[in-house]
Amino acid sequence: MSAGFTAQPAGRRTPRGDLLLSARRRLLQRLGSLAGGGLLLAVALSSVLAVLFILIFITKGAMPFFRLRGIGEFLTSSHWYPTAEPPEFGALSLFVGSGLVTLGASAVAVPLGIVAALCLSDVLPFAARQVIKPIIEVLAAIPSVAFGFFALVIFAPALQEHGGHLLALSVWIIGVPLAGVAVAVVSDLLAARFSGGVRVPVRLMLMLGLGGLAFVGILALARHLGAIRIVSGTNALNVSIILGIMALPTVISVSEDALQAVGRELREGSYALGATRAETLIKVVVPAASSGLAAASILGVMRAIGETMVVWMASGNAAQIPEPWYNFLQPVRTLTATIAGDMGEADHTTGSERYHVLFAMALALLVISLVANFITEWIVRRAKRKVGASA
Repeated sequence: MSAGFTAQPAGRRTPRGDLLLSARRRLLQRLGSLAGGGLLLAVALSSVLAVLFILIFITKGAMPFFRLRGIGEFLTSSHWYPTAEPPEFGALSLFVGSGLVTLGASAVAVPLGIVAALCLSDVLPFAARQVIKPIIEVLAAIPSVAFGFFALVIFAPALQEHGGHLLALSVWIIGVPLAGVAVAVVSDLLAARFSGGVRVPVRLMLMLGLGGLAFVGILALARHLGAIRIVSGTNALNVSIILGIMALPTVISVSEDALQAVGRELREGSYALGATRAETLIKVVVPAASSGLAAASILGVMRAIGETMVVWMASGNAAQIPEPWYNFLQPVRTLTATIAGDMGEADHTTGSERYHVLFAMALALLVISLVANFITEWIVRRAKRKVGASA
């Protein structure tokens, strides 16, 4: 072997070789990170572009109607006669029908959903929660046409024949448990102002008094509703109850996740300070999870606004404003049902006004959805800022 050269043991790298391998490894890791980030960015941008293209397409389809008719008749008139001569396209009754149905569905889904989420997260044992929550989420897998068929074939005749008795029975079934929970919570909160040996008898007296008042109120309401005669079972009440049941899985699931995210530390700290379970739920857990509960409520409302099949089958499809406007026992018609029902009858080839007014309704629904999403984001960000400021 010539002078100046030394043999290297087999399998041993020089420092220069190690540096080259390390540089290649870092380069490959960087390229992989860039490729993964680019792929995720492309997926996110594709969803944003899809929403943007939908907005552009719907706006483009709605503009011819607004250029011909303007926005005044569309928003202020309740005369919806698209096949008359001349046609009238007042959609106020459709907006009122959509709002009435959404309001009724929210009144069913939001309180029951939040109460059920509180029971799952803080009242029921863990084993019961593991069984009940999957059963509730099964409701989300049932097709909407099945709910609509049930509302039209079973629930509507029952409302028409025995509507008053069903309403009175529902008041007892729903009102008694809710009143019991409310009486227990309110009496517990009021009795918390007392201390020592006075607290227990005061709590019992409060529970008896509030329970008596609640029973009298439920009895009076049940008697009043039992005397009601329902002319048609396909009405806003039918759709509101079914839509509320359909929105329950969404409200319960999101609310329960928000309550679980609060953590055990706040609950245990509240208990350590002497608070009862009711005080902990009302004063600690619910305020801490308020942003999540608000998001769950808005998602439930959006579930009701965007539903088509149930309202098309069981609302009665009467383009009228109920008298009075909050009368849930009269047939109504919604924006989604009108779009689904009239799209097949509109003149697609000539681009008639009846065709473009459906795009105007779709644009209104899309704007409502975007506004609701922005409100949800604002509520969540505001709650995060409050948490950060308090921390």
